[in-house]
Amino acid sequence: MTSVRPDDLEPLESVSQNVEACDLFLRVAHLSQTGELSRFLTELSRSEEIDPETKAVFAEVAQDQTFLSALDDYVHGTRQRH
Repeated sequence: MTSVRPDDLEPLESVSQNVEACDLFLRVAHLSQTGELSRFLTELSRSEEIDPETKAVFAEVAQDQTFLSALDDYVHGTRQRH
């Protein structure tokens, strides 16, 4: 389990409350865990449907292993408790 500092809880809770964002980031976390992240980043960079600013945000989050692991732990932990 990834350790989460108290100041990390707000972004984790914010993402977990947005169903679409949460699902997307959990999928990115899974891709990262299975070694498929580079393919995702390549496809993201080639997409003409996504603006450059959004691409940059997704790429930054996709490469933040600590955040993705913490989000995965947080979402699964809170879903088990509810």
